[in-house]
Amino acid sequence: MRSVSIRELRNHTTDVVAAVEAGERVVLTSNGRPIADVVPHVERSRWVPGDLVLQALADGAAADRQLQDDLDAVLGGTTDDIG
Repeated sequence: MRSVSIRELRNHTTDVVAAVEAGERVVLTSNGRPIADVVPHVERSRWVPGDLVLQALADGAAADRQLQDDLDAVLGGTTDDIG
């Protein structure tokens, strides 16, 4: 991970953006203090397929108790209809 001051960003914007575009994470600093992380953009899916959720749960991923109670209230205690 690379650190870049605000001044360096201003003077070398193209180089910093090219580094981020190439997958590098950059920490933006002001007076030596980290103030922001500049990271490559990642396309994210809004929805997770039900089979992936069921697989994660089968692999031992567990929701906290309150989340589990909320899911049971909304889904009726089953995920059979998620697909």
